[in-house]
Amino acid sequence: MYTKLLVPLDGSRLSEGILPYARSLAGALGVPVELLHVIDPEIVSALCNPKVGRYFDTVAASMRRDSVSYLETVARSFPGPARISCETEIGNPAEVVVDGAAASPGTLIAMATHGRSGLQRWLLGSVADKVLHATRDPLLLVRPREHNNGGGEAVLTRIVVPLDGSSLAEAVLPHARALAERMHLEMMLVRVYAMATHSYIVGAEGYLPDLETVRVDVEREGAKRYLEDKVEQLRWQGVKDVSYLMLEGNAPSEIIDLARGIPQNLVAMCTHGRSGVGRWVLGSVTDRVVRHSGDPVLVIRAQS
Repeated sequence: MYTKLLVPLDGSRLSEGILPYARSLAGALGVPVELLHVIDPEIVSALCNPKVGRYFDTVAASMRRDSVSYLETVARSFPGPARISCETEIGNPAEVVVDGAAASPGTLIAMATHGRSGLQRWLLGSVADKVLHATRDPLLLVRPREHNNGGGEAVLTRIVVPLDGSSLAEAVLPHARALAERMHLEMMLVRVYAMATHSYIVGAEGYLPDLETVRVDVEREGAKRYLEDKVEQLRWQGVKDVSYLMLEGNAPSEIIDLARGIPQNLVAMCTHGRSGVGRWVLGSVTDRVVRHSGDPVLVIRAQS
């Protein structure tokens, strides 16, 4: 499944909102964890002052020492026997994260969707957005709350898997299935179909449902059969606790509302699906769910 968990941090309390999930994943998956702090060279340059002997190299070395000390403190918060490494690099944060994950096949990136900007910190929201759109590796994103202190382990009970009926969207299923098995999670498959207009056309013999209503009825029945088939397939593959849910309306809004209404859940979805009749463009849906959901979102880039 995964061979390493890469956890970028910027030193802020908000960026540490990913840590409860990182601890849970590390324990359940039994993989090594790499804590990463990237120092932006522009920040190093801003702190340099050659007149008093503060050259780039000396400032960078000092910041590296502080960074390692910070990461080692965080590492001690992981329960044993977790294997933790601490890495500090100077460079463009998003590029370092993406390249670092790509260099180690099977890496799962886990990070907060935003942090707090300031001295020796990078604006993690911008970085997370760049990583989301650039990486080809699995990515777990969490939008932390202000009161979160980054302590303890997150408790998850359910993994919600939105599908649009395309094979590209289904690329998330092996990841979701493996996590459900390792973390003892219920799987819930979700499909959203379009809302009917409920308008009518006057025919020669009275009022008849319009074509849009008929289309939605057909789509609803197709979605039900599709989800039933997927549930049966997952049960045959060994998933014991799996169900499905159909929702009518706007896909991202329905998924976000569902996630907010279910405690202790993880949303797992692909970065894009295939558009067409009765389907939504999963890329834009994923982007909106990541930005507005208060729940962790596992993002898998489907291979077209």
